[in-house]
Formats: sequence, C-alpha cells, structure tokens
Amino acid sequence: MRGATLGPIESTQHPGVGYGTAASAAALDELVALGCTWVSFTPFGRQWDLDETDIRMDFEAPFAANREAVRRVVAQAHARGLKVLLIPHLWVDMGGWRGEIAHPDDASWGRWFVAYTRFVTAWARVAEESHAEMLSVGVEMVSSSGTRGEWFDVVAAIRRVYHGMLTYSANWDEEAHVIFWDRLDVVGIQAFYPLAEHPGATLAELRRAAVARADRLEAWSQRVGRPVMFTEFGYTARTDPTLRPWEWPDNMTDVHVDAHAQALGYRALMEAFVPRRWFTGGFVWRYYSDPMDASQEADWGFSPRGREGERVLRELYDPRVPWGSDLAWDAVSNTDPWRF
Repeated sequence: MRGATLGPIESTQHPGVGYGTAASAAALDELVALGCTWVSFTPFGRQWDLDETDIRMDFEAPFAANREAVRRVVAQAHARGLKVLLIPHLWVDMGGWRGEIAHPDDASWGRWFVAYTRFVTAWARVAEESHAEMLSVGVEMVSSSGTRGEWFDVVAAIRRVYHGMLTYSANWDEEAHVIFWDRLDVVGIQAFYPLAEHPGATLAELRRAAVARADRLEAWSQRVGRPVMFTEFGYTARTDPTLRPWEWPDNMTDVHVDAHAQALGYRALMEAFVPRRWFTGGFVWRYYSDPMDASQEADWGFSPRGREGERVLRELYDPRVPWGSDLAWDAVSNTDPWRF
C-alpha cells in the first residue's frame, strides 16, 4: 500500500476544487506519478465539544453534497488504477482532540455511540456503493477503544452494510489497548512516532529509533495475528519535526521552515518498516484535493508536495523497490487470514 491521504477542500469558500472535481483529478494524477497504488479520503463529521453526545453529518457543506463528492472522487481514483481507503474523521468544533472525548456515565456513552454508529455507517454505505476497498471504523478514539464494548456493535453494524476490508486508525501509542482488533482485517496506526530525543538528532539516531519502533511493533503484530499499516504517517517541514510530530502546524509561531528535516523523518521511519513482511504500507499525511491551493496549512505544514520529502517518497514508492509485504501478501479477509 504505497499510499497518500488526499484531504478535502469542501468549504463553500473554495467552490469547485474539492473531492470529485477537475482539481482532485489533477491531484490524483500527481499521486499516480509519485508511485501511489492507494489513496485515502477523509470525510468529516462534527461534534460541538468533547462532552457532546450528538454528531452532525455536515462539515463545511451539507452531507448530501459531501457524499456525492466522495463518490465522484472514489470513481476518479479507480479510473486511475488506485485502490481506496475511506477514513471518516470527527472534528471537535470547540477544539480538543477526538481521543479525549469524555462522557460521565454509561447513558451518555450510549447516546454518543448511537450517534457515532449513525455517522460511520452512513459513510460505510458510501464506501459500499462506490466499491472502496477498505474503510476505517474510527480514528484515535483513545478514550473508548480499550474500554467500551459498544465498539463491537459499531463494527457489526458496519459489517452489515459494507463488505470490504476494515481497519481502525489507532493513535501511535494506542494499538496495544484496542479491544476489537480481532473483528477487523488490518491493524491501522496513526504513525506520528517521535524519533528524536533531543534537538538536532542525526539521521543515524532517527534510524535507530525507527528500527526500535518497528521491532517492538513486529513482536506485537505477531501476537495479534494481523498485518499492520500506517493509516497516516508524516512529519511537518520544520526544524526537529520528529521531536513532537503530532503538534498541529497552525498552532505554532516563530517556526523555521526545514523541508530537509521532514525528508529525514520520512526516510528514517519508512526505511525501518518497508522491509518487514507484516507491514502492508501506509498513507502519507497529506496532499490536498486542489494541488494548486497552498492555503490549507502553514508553510511548515505536513504536505510534502514539491519538497525534498516528495523525492524520498518517490524513491520508496518506486515499484522496482521491493517491500517485504510484496512477497508476503496473499489476501486479507475474514476467510483468508494473514499468514506470517
């Protein structure tokens, strides 16, 4: 899975350049030229704050419009030979991380899970209708993925309407706590791993840290009997991006743009994982559905487009570069389990 995330530009402030437009077609052409074989799309739902139990389906545009846009962009990807991972995300309007969603009692959690099931199954139907090859059942739900049995019901509800492969997008330190991996096909990780322990870490130091991460994850993945993918990976284009790689670029000030540091992070991380037979690939975070729009994030943001990091990806994604999973892959399905 040599992949990239193509982020939406569905705002009414940017008409005609979102998913399923001529702009996204051009962006997908760029990903094919990069060597991608998969692409992920990230439609959003919204909840007001971390205590809210309702989830609204609109995100910068009505759900019906976003649904049709996603269908069109999936068709555009398939027309270019790309396979598709659909990852419904949650946006917290008043700030805060979705992994900190909190409810005081079982009744409140029950209402939230009803709303979440409605949200995610709506997108599961879109994935089914558009023949997307894989769906993520959730993203970074740290506060509930290891404790709430309602997740088993969420997965079952998705299975009733969607018949492709399923994953879950676990935070980089969450995977060992998730209780429902046995209901899914592939372990997904948001791989924003901190590789540096101090400013100015060398490539050799980053490589050692990445290999240590890969070794630990390999031992764990063999215990759970599932292949592993990065539903997201990436680093910002700033000095020392591997120190705290999860920090959102828009919240930073006085930042020094450093595209070389971003590229070193890509290289160290992916070179440690690409040879592993159990590692099926990943999706770099992220490109945008309008490749000509640079307004979606700060100059030091995550996008590698036109930067040194893109050259690293092109090198790694070259089909002549063998990945461990290229040799190990048979199939991942409910009836044909992964064989190490």
